Amino acid sequence: MSRATELILIADDDDDIARFIEVNLVLEGYEIAIASDGEQTLHTAYDRRPDLILLDIMMPKIDGYEVCQRLRNDPRTRNISIIMLTAKSMSADRVVGLTAGADDYMIKPFDPIELVARVKTALRRSAEMRSVNPLTQLPGNVQVQEQVSQHVASNRPFAVMYIDLDNFKAFNDYYGFLRGDEAIKLLARCAGEAVSDRGGFLGHVGGDDFIGIVTPEVSESVALKIIDRWDTKIVALYDREDLDRGYIEVVDRQKNQHRYPITTVSIGIASNTEKPIETHWEASEIASEMKSFAKRERRSSYAIARRRSEP
Repeated sequence: MSRATELILIADDDDDIARFIEVNLVLEGYEIAIASDGEQTLHTAYDRRPDLILLDIMMPKIDGYEVCQRLRNDPRTRNISIIMLTAKSMSADRVVGLTAGADDYMIKPFDPIELVARVKTALRRSAEMRSVNPLTQLPGNVQVQEQVSQHVASNRPFAVMYIDLDNFKAFNDYYGFLRGDEAIKLLARCAGEAVSDRGGFLGHVGGDDFIGIVTPEVSESVALKIIDRWDTKIVALYDREDLDRGYIEVVDRQKNQHRYPITTVSIGIASNTEKPIETHWEASEIASEMKSFAKRERRSSYAIARRRSEP
């Protein structure tokens, strides 16, 4: 059964079709709202913010194409999933619907089983997109927690890698947030390439913090690859005079001047092969502790937990 909090708006001027859809989706546990014309659809969408809209193309007042475009152009409704419903089967009509911003397209009459399947797929995809970090397009906090929890529950060997930049705030303050964003995206690429080469998972929990999950036997080689790629590529984000000098100078709020070296990366690694890990919180805590050990170095480095609190 689906979560009762998921609201689906059925926008169709044919009462029989709207009720047919409603009956099938209510049986699946969804909450339903119904609109019979384009204007009512827009008002309901703005007011109730449904998780999904089943949108008929041929509706009074405002047709489905225009409704879809308006929803996509409004920040309040931009990310709502939309499945267009139509009796038209021409490929050109499908293209117009998708171009207007629809996520999927169904031709009437449709099978109830297919309808429910399409709805579940659209809602699942929407939930995944909402948990993706907008800057790097990597899985965000929700998916990271789920992945770590799944590995903990499986009792199979795994290693959690906490990947973090050193002196990033100074870099961001000195060069500005646009270049700071470029540094974060660069770390995402460096870590993503190294982790994916080993069939692992990489998530972006926010800022310059990333979580990787790999098998224990490859964790150190993955860390070394991340470090090598980062140290090679980060220099491109520094101005030549700063790079030649080897540091940037940043003035704090008390007007004191501080020197910060070229930004490095620190990685903490926690593995359940050295000590059983009972929860995702424990995995994160150990990896974070190891990252703190790694940050003691003045260069890019990693630290791996050999015992509970020893790198």
